[in-house]
Amino acid sequence: MSTAVKAAIIGSTGYGGVELIRLLASHPKVEVTSVISSSSAGAPIAEGFPHLTEIRTDLLDDVDPALIKSKADVVFIATPAGIATKLTPSLLAAGLKVIDISGDHRLKSREEYETWYKKEAAEQQYLDQAVYGLAEVYGDAVRGVDLISNPGCFPTATLLGLIPAVKEGYIDPATIIIDSKSGVSGAGRGASLGTHYSELNENLKAYKINKHQHIPEIEQVLTDVAGKKVVTTFTTHLVPMTRGIMSTMYATVTGDHKLEDFISLYRNYYEGRPFVRIRSNGKWPATKEVYGSNYCDIGFAVDERTGRITIISVIDNLVKGAAGQAIQNLNLMMGWDETEGLKFVPVYP
Repeated sequence: MSTAVKAAIIGSTGYGGVELIRLLASHPKVEVTSVISSSSAGAPIAEGFPHLTEIRTDLLDDVDPALIKSKADVVFIATPAGIATKLTPSLLAAGLKVIDISGDHRLKSREEYETWYKKEAAEQQYLDQAVYGLAEVYGDAVRGVDLISNPGCFPTATLLGLIPAVKEGYIDPATIIIDSKSGVSGAGRGASLGTHYSELNENLKAYKINKHQHIPEIEQVLTDVAGKKVVTTFTTHLVPMTRGIMSTMYATVTGDHKLEDFISLYRNYYEGRPFVRIRSNGKWPATKEVYGSNYCDIGFAVDERTGRITIISVIDNLVKGAAGQAIQNLNLMMGWDETEGLKFVPVYP
């Protein structure tokens, strides 16, 4: 792979980072040349992830922009929020392309970021430079740039499910209510009471009600699409499964649009975008049907009695919601086919 693009992964010991390692192992145009973790530098990566035994034999590098530049052309930042803010300026200055999965460059307002994330925001010049990489919507803007902000997992499922209807005026955006459920891997690898087996097993619970940091991200994009301020109700739930997100969205239908109108609208909007699949009348997606893949599946139900539509959107939070979409953005950034390294069938059952 002497002509391959060389990639480094900061945060390789987290779920998003190790998922990048798994997916990029099959990418025909990318070679992972540096796996990086400031907390575990010097240790073999397979020590913390035995499933990588004899697959990745390298030691974890420390975060050093000069060292990263000597090994890589592009760097993925798969760290908790607040870290990419500090690393990105020096990585860009070193001549690296950056794909930030952490969320530090998604919001264009420093004040909003600090309100919702409770951390110091990136400098405005980097927020302005970052292109929001919701590939099916802003893919053309991603081509050739140096800094991509990868969307959050909940926003990916939610926005792909809402944007066509909002853009074309099929629903009233002021009436949108979003109910989202996620598997526990979305909380990361760190242990906590909320992800303790005894607390999670056989349990379903809502969390961060009206306070989730993905709320302003969803509203920022919907406002851009609608051309006017959009405010939503967004509630997240943790379910006892490893992977998967289901966003169930409700809104008032405008005009006399029927179910088949929505199906036709979405199929036309996502035509040529292979990772969004639209269900036919009476068929609704399940998280198991996208497990381990980069697909987003969307289905609909229109209730003529209430004048409302239910939109159901599902993704794998670690793939389409993180590592897979980051690779899709890398493909677009480099001018490749967006499906490179992502042409695999969901794991079923």
